[in-house]
Amino acid sequence: MIERKLENIIIERMFKKKVIIVMGARQVGKTTLLKSIVKKIGIEYIWLDGDEPDIRSILSNASSTKLKKIIGKYKLVVIDEAQRINNIGLSAKLIVDNFKDIQVLLSGSSALEIANELKEPLTGRKYEYTLFPISFDEMVKHSSLIEETRLLENRLLYGNYPDVILSNSNEIELLGQLTTSYLYKDIFSYNLIKKPTILEKLLQALALQIGSEVSFNEIGQLIGLDPTTVERYIDLLEKAYVIFRLNSLNRNMRNEIKKGKKIYFYDLGIRNAIIKSFSSLELRADKGALWENYLISERIKYNHYNIKYCNMYFWRTHSQQEIDYIEEESGKLSAYEFKWNPKKKAKFSKSFLKSYKDSNLKNININNYFEFIS
Repeated sequence: MIERKLENIIIERMFKKKVIIVMGARQVGKTTLLKSIVKKIGIEYIWLDGDEPDIRSILSNASSTKLKKIIGKYKLVVIDEAQRINNIGLSAKLIVDNFKDIQVLLSGSSALEIANELKEPLTGRKYEYTLFPISFDEMVKHSSLIEETRLLENRLLYGNYPDVILSNSNEIELLGQLTTSYLYKDIFSYNLIKKPTILEKLLQALALQIGSEVSFNEIGQLIGLDPTTVERYIDLLEKAYVIFRLNSLNRNMRNEIKKGKKIYFYDLGIRNAIIKSFSSLELRADKGALWENYLISERIKYNHYNIKYCNMYFWRTHSQQEIDYIEEESGKLSAYEFKWNPKKKAKFSKSFLKSYKDSNLKNININNYFEFIS
């Protein structure tokens, strides 16, 4: 089994009088992670599955007295798919406030409703983490650095979902099943998008624009939606952990793009399945875009699992000067250019260097990328 980076992080924070919440997309390994944690710590626990109708009924709007009867002798309470349970945040709050020696672990596959159900009632009473598709770091620990670098093309084509990585040459079939509806189950279950075909068109449009600036107006015209609805649908896909947004940096320069945005996929296998494109890298016109998406998504995993807080941007001017990726940590900027070919040197804009004089600059390519994401 592939050990997840969050496992030890969560174990270290248990029994500190706070609920621990694990969020992430469907099929990303949350249930497996929680099972591994409870096995590792070796104490008696009660497992409550929010997908089960009777569990939802029992836990919805439960009083502290009722919760005590449900928990009984157990010191560890695991609630899987917690977003399915009405007012589960209030129930978790009652457990934390009334039973000081009990640890609650919650998992949720969607931030669509869980923000109100969990986060607000548990303000000041929670640790919250996101579980992503398997990271480069996790795979290096599972096999080796050499083995994982050899599999780089596989990751760019088929992504990092656990079932896909562990499959026996049926990656495309598994990704097809994920992208037909399962990954978006929460969006459809809340009736937030009435026509699945519109979602499919939007995802295809976004998949074809990774690495490029996105215009809600242009996408709306392409798929037949107004820009406001396009932005709302994109927000829903972000909350379902399918895509993420990168905004433009603008501080000093008159020529900087003020409200630019790029959209990337958390997993490239999902992206490629949406446009049904799995041809080898040597035949692809989008190799550079795949490389950029891969590095940024892996960097997000690295930062999150290492509890590194920073702002993330890209940078571009109206005269088409640009930098692929920028991090701001404690007021310090680090700028990165991504090149697949190690012989192709990055040229950082003189305008950027003049405006942001103390920035760190680095070129990331296939010879040094593992230093950036591990």
